[in-house]
Amino acid sequence: MSSERASLVEEVLLKARELSTETVMFHTAIADQRGLSAVESKVCDYLARLGPLTPKDLTGYSGLAPASVTALVDRLEGKGLVRRLPHPADRRKVLIELDLATVAAAAPLWDHIVSSTVRLCERYTDEQLATVIEFLGEAAKLTHESAEMITGPLTG
Repeated sequence: MSSERASLVEEVLLKARELSTETVMFHTAIADQRGLSAVESKVCDYLARLGPLTPKDLTGYSGLAPASVTALVDRLEGKGLVRRLPHPADRRKVLIELDLATVAAAAPLWDHIVSSTVRLCERYTDEQLATVIEFLGEAAKLTHESAEMITGPLTG
């Protein structure tokens, strides 16, 4: 690898680390505003993005122990953020569903970052955005794999 390429890769790693830190701090601020822990907030994000999930699914995605997921769902249900529903295909299972009114109530907290990101995207060509999308998707997969190496297999 050329020294110029090595420098660019080093800069990607540094900027990814910077983005990761700022993202964690942003999500922590959102969670604090909503009276949630960071983990509770991110579990809500899984439900918002993926739809209703079983507790086993949440265990897989989050890497949390089943008992921890049960306690977390109990807390979220107590806060009115989720509800347990019967699984349509298996009466022995339940689905955890995010309350959409709660999601709507939190939407204003996202307004600045969403509108600013949309404006930022205007600076790039469609081809450049496609590259960014590919990079972010692959980086998310690598991050997920890295978490699995620490916590054990995750779903997703």
